[in-house]
Amino acid sequence: MKKHILSGFVLASALLFGGCNDDFLERYPLDQVTNQTFWNTENDLRVYNNSLYDLARNDDNVPILHAHYNGFESHWGSVWFQDEFADNMAPIHPRHTYYQQIRSGKHVVPTDPGPQWFGYKGWNFVRALNVGLANYDKANVSQAIKDRYIGEARLMRGWFYAEKVQKFGDVPWVDKELNVDSPELFAARTPRAQAMDNVLADLNFASTKLPDSWGDGNAPGRINRWCALLVKSRVCLFEGTWRKYHGIDGATKWLEEAAASAKELMDKGPYRLYSTGNPDTDYNAYHRVLNLAGNPEVMYWRRYQLGIFTNHVQSYFEYAGGATKSMVEDYLCTDGLPITLSPLYKGDDKIEDVFENRDPRLRQTVLHPADAARYKYHLGDGRAYPRVTGQAGGYISTTGYHIIKHYNADDMIGKAFDTAESPAIILRFAEALLNYAEAQAELGKITQADLDASINRLRDRVKMPRLNLASVPVDPRYTADGISPLIAEIRRERRVELFMEGFRYADVRRWKQGKKLAVPTMGMRWDDAAKARYPGALVKTIVDPVSKKTYIDVYQGTDWANPVFDESKHYLWPIPLNTLAQNPAIKQNPGWQ
Repeated sequence: MKKHILSGFVLASALLFGGCNDDFLERYPLDQVTNQTFWNTENDLRVYNNSLYDLARNDDNVPILHAHYNGFESHWGSVWFQDEFADNMAPIHPRHTYYQQIRSGKHVVPTDPGPQWFGYKGWNFVRALNVGLANYDKANVSQAIKDRYIGEARLMRGWFYAEKVQKFGDVPWVDKELNVDSPELFAARTPRAQAMDNVLADLNFASTKLPDSWGDGNAPGRINRWCALLVKSRVCLFEGTWRKYHGIDGATKWLEEAAASAKELMDKGPYRLYSTGNPDTDYNAYHRVLNLAGNPEVMYWRRYQLGIFTNHVQSYFEYAGGATKSMVEDYLCTDGLPITLSPLYKGDDKIEDVFENRDPRLRQTVLHPADAARYKYHLGDGRAYPRVTGQAGGYISTTGYHIIKHYNADDMIGKAFDTAESPAIILRFAEALLNYAEAQAELGKITQADLDASINRLRDRVKMPRLNLASVPVDPRYTADGISPLIAEIRRERRVELFMEGFRYADVRRWKQGKKLAVPTMGMRWDDAAKARYPGALVKTIVDPVSKKTYIDVYQGTDWANPVFDESKHYLWPIPLNTLAQNPAIKQNPGWQ
């Protein structure tokens, strides 16, 4: 009825005013925002891009700004738990089944776009980006202002597609708004090389056109140019090392881009490592606070605030299981040597020995029994830790190595469920140092000055000996990896510094080191003394084939025992069955047929 009334009104008006008043027919509703009237001012561009940040806050669909998924869902959706895909952590909780499946190589082709945030989805985000990119130039502002918001959108698009390429290989690259009749809906996936060239173009634009600062004081607010450089270095390092170790041409270009973008950030950016001069607290201190505004190392983070956006991720530390034996053994001794070479290593017959004469980051990552009261562990319950599977009460660890790096009891004490506010660090300056050192080493042109400007700055913070090109230790645990001792040490530094920040699984895949995921997951030493010390424990054990000592075997007797890694398929994830059914032009990844 309304349609007919409106049509009659328009027709009568046309007859009344005749053809001489075309402007009248081009007027738009005054009570609605339309595409024809919206794109005028900088504020319009800012408001639209705010909606992109809102979409990206859904870690399920758009994991590029991955933090803690909202509220209760933070039990599985936190960036902190991504290391569970790999050999850093050992979950057994059923809410973390997806991690266990992939860690053990027991995952199968999904029917739907994918379980939780690591699926083949989020394409509505691409549509929103492309809508903006088709309209920003309409605004009546300078090109420099337009480019800021174009840069934001292109950074997000390039980052999103890079993340999809890393997981699935070829992707359906789309750079315009589609409708139901668009042929792109039924096109084949764009080849990886072409898609990544498009990604690089987006990241190059963003890293030159975004402002150095939005004037938001790292509140947090918007992503600036320095953040774009860090994202570019991350993406290019992945692509460069993937190509190098997976036998694909073009690695050098990507490694050079990774090194150059990281170096520009290091040399010209306003960020620096957080340090108060205390090596025993500086590494984890800022990971355990609620407000990161003004922190010199934190480049981008997600704030959680009561009444706006909250989580309860602290309550789910137990779900992570604990750090693995493999992870704990990678920390150097205080003489700068690995435990396989250092005379300072006290062994692991009892857990206290593990921390003696070790890199201070170990004790700031894994709970030392003497530190339970200091951290008010499990709300200061007064129990002796560690506590392992089978023991009653308190927090339980599957490995005996409770994780303390992000633990903040004050974000739980006195707070109702799902009202906690622990932030998530999404981009931090330390990664740039690691990216630069690795890219330079992979290019074969790293110098002592490069190491001093990167890896050694991280070691200086915790008062560890510097890495010296003239005397790089040769850890026998890594001689079979087909890499130089220097690259092995840079990779070790990355694993230690970035533990529980979501990098390990991607790193293992890009280095083509899937064999590391086929090793059974072990925990702490388990002998008669341990049985007496941890009454009620119900753990399975395994003899380490290297040391011939007995350790906790986390997954023995479960579906995740005897992990496998199929080199022919497990470096990429499978395309969901529904996607293949909807578009026959999309073919399944190798090995998943």
